[in-house]
Amino acid sequence: MHLMEKIKSQTANIGVIGLGYVGLPLAVEKAKAGFVVLGFDVQCEKVDMVNRGENYIGDIVPQDLKDLVASGHLSATCDFDRLIECDVVAICVPTPLDKFKQPDLSYIVNSAKEISKRMHKDMLVVLESTTYPGTTEEVVKPILEESGLKVGKDFHLAFSPERVDPGNLRYKTHNTPKVVGGCTPECTEIAKTLYGIVLGAEVFTVSSPKEAEATKILENTFRIVNCALANEMAIVYDKMGINVWEVIAAASTKPFGFIPFYPGPGVGGHCIPLDPFYLTYKAREYDYHTKLIELAGEINDGMPNYVVGRLMDILNEHGKALSKSKIMLLGIAYKGDIDDMRESPALKVWEELEKKHAQVVFHDPYCKTAKWKGKEVASVDLSEEEIKSCDAIVITTWHKYKVDYKLVLDNASIVFDTKNAVASVLGKEALAAKNLYRL
Repeated sequence: MHLMEKIKSQTANIGVIGLGYVGLPLAVEKAKAGFVVLGFDVQCEKVDMVNRGENYIGDIVPQDLKDLVASGHLSATCDFDRLIECDVVAICVPTPLDKFKQPDLSYIVNSAKEISKRMHKDMLVVLESTTYPGTTEEVVKPILEESGLKVGKDFHLAFSPERVDPGNLRYKTHNTPKVVGGCTPECTEIAKTLYGIVLGAEVFTVSSPKEAEATKILENTFRIVNCALANEMAIVYDKMGINVWEVIAAASTKPFGFIPFYPGPGVGGHCIPLDPFYLTYKAREYDYHTKLIELAGEINDGMPNYVVGRLMDILNEHGKALSKSKIMLLGIAYKGDIDDMRESPALKVWEELEKKHAQVVFHDPYCKTAKWKGKEVASVDLSEEEIKSCDAIVITTWHKYKVDYKLVLDNASIVFDTKNAVASVLGKEALAAKNLYRL
């Protein structure tokens, strides 16, 4: 049976390499659509958890995972020889940057090599990992063709960027529109058909993998630049004695031409701080420097230092030295109501505070512990006693749930709110509090 027929009849066996924030939700959705899905990961503890039906990703309904595993529609393995069983393979592995902001494609390369060793005719490979334009055709395609099979003739290859937004209550993997670009029109059509069956959202096609890769980069470059604009406005408006939060709220009343972005202690996560710099790297091949992206990164990277500088000024107003102060960071996840600490600006604030010899503790209802300089550090209780023992509380993540902001405001000596969480939760009357300071 031809691959297109297998996909339409939901008899194609699907493999997903990488069982993290992107791969596992995708595997679940494909299994829910009726496909038999086999997940692959080098971390055998993740594999074992999946096979026990134990969920470790916040955006997945735990009962869905249990039911899919029990029904035999979803399983996982560390044995990459089982790729030979798959008609379709999705690559959902990390693409980090090194300390010089150069892309590390080793996870993609290794995945492609594992597939290449076990390639068979009429197979579809889809790269979902975010990367620079050209990766699918310039890096993945040659490795897969080492099998002796040719793209467009013997097998199919496409790129479809992941659009995961952890913690988003409205848009999940299932209902987020997809973009697909294949190496040939047939590659595109087969990948589009697959995602059209799996997802409850529209699937948009572009003319090649490069356009699909560039789409994801544009989406997150838009965000990093606008985050930088909001952060720069916060800095300059503070110097002018202007309330940036009030300005953003007022500007948001315009029904066209403005989209609100908000300042904070920096940007975090696996997308915004990283993805635009894949394009910066690739653009150098064409003797072009992406000045706007680099400047946006510079502004955002400077925010943790700015936050600590502001805190020093606030403490000085109260006759306190930062080096002799106990500071609680309220929230260390990179965004609200999730447990993901990757690239979290809160951790960078923590590092800057320790450089100034402050004593730092943290509370995060979603992150019970944090690995810090080789040690496991536990979240402290958000109790009246603990709050009063601190010289300042710095709100670095706005968790809309599980945090009693009134308890914090009523008992803290100083509250430095970098996310406007207190006013958002408690209302304008909270702004009259003498101990509340905002970014």
